[in-house]
Amino acid sequence: MVMRLISSNNSEIQKMSATELKEAIFASEGRVIMGQQHVMLNTGLVDGITNAEIQAAFGADMVMLNGYNLVNLQSNRGLIQMSHGRMADEPYSIEQVKKWAGVPLGIYLECPAADSLVAGDRYVVINEGRIASEENLIRVRQSGASFVVLGGNPSSGTTLSTITEATRLAKKVLGDDVLICAGKWEDGTVEKVLADPLSHRPSIEIIRELIDAGADVITLPAPGSRHGITVDHVRECVEFTHSYKPGTLALSFLNSSVEGADPDTIRLVALMMKQTGADIHAIGDGGYAGTAMPENIYQLAISIKGKRHTIKRMAGRNR
Repeated sequence: MVMRLISSNNSEIQKMSATELKEAIFASEGRVIMGQQHVMLNTGLVDGITNAEIQAAFGADMVMLNGYNLVNLQSNRGLIQMSHGRMADEPYSIEQVKKWAGVPLGIYLECPAADSLVAGDRYVVINEGRIASEENLIRVRQSGASFVVLGGNPSSGTTLSTITEATRLAKKVLGDDVLICAGKWEDGTVEKVLADPLSHRPSIEIIRELIDAGADVITLPAPGSRHGITVDHVRECVEFTHSYKPGTLALSFLNSSVEGADPDTIRLVALMMKQTGADIHAIGDGGYAGTAMPENIYQLAISIKGKRHTIKRMAGRNR
C-alpha cells in the first residue's frame, strides 16, 4: 500500500526509498509542500534549531538545502548550532537533521557553464563542493539525502544544456537510489526559465530532454512569483510532464524573493500554483536568515493542503 507523503509521519518517512518517496508524492494529489533553507548565510532564524526543523514545524513536507557544500562541510553554517554561547565544531549531518525535521531532506547542486552570460549582477563563481560533479553526486548518495535538485542560483551562469548534462550524469551515478529533480526556475534573465513564452526553445522540447536524461521531477517557476510566468504556460508544461512519461512529477517554485512578501501574497500565488497541476509546491529561502518566514510557509501549506494536513505535518513529524 502506497502511503501519501502528506499523511506520513517521521518514522514512516525515514524508511522510504527514493521510489517510495516518488510514489508517496504522487499519491498526495498535488498537496506536497517543499521548504528551502540556504545553509551558507548564517546559523538560522532561531538559535539552537535548524531552519529545516522550523520549516517542517510550520507545514513543509520536504526541505531542500541550498548552498550546501559537500566538500567543505564547515561552510554549511546553517547546520551549525550554538551551544552555551559557542558555535559547535562541526555541522550536523544530513541524516541527523532529516531525523530531527522528520521530512525528506535534499541537496541543491549548481550546473554552471563557464562561458555563459549573466545580467544584472556579476558572475558568481560557484565553489566546487556545490557543483553537480560525479564526485559530489557520489557524496549526495553517501550523505543520506532523499533527493537532489539540479539547477542554478541567480548569476551562476546556469544553462538548460548544463542542467540536462548534469541530469544524465546524476541518473548514471545515483540510479534510482536518490530522487532526481531538474529544471530551471531562476537565473533566467539571459536564458529564460522553463514556461517562459519568450524562451528561445519551446519548454516542452526541453522537458522532454530532461525526462529522457533521467529526471524524476521537473522543476518550474510559480506563476505570480516570476515576471511573465502565467498559470497557462506552467500548466502546459505540467500536462506534458505528466503525459510524456507517466509517473514523472512536476514542481512549482515560489521564489524571486516573493517568498519574503506578506501572507496574503503567498495565498494568492499558492492558489495559482495549485491550478498548474504541480505535484510539489516549493517556497524559496529569500526571507530572513536563509529561510522564508515561518508564517509564509504556514500560509502556503494551508492554501495548498488545508489546516488538517498542515497540522498533521506539524505534529506527526515527531512520531
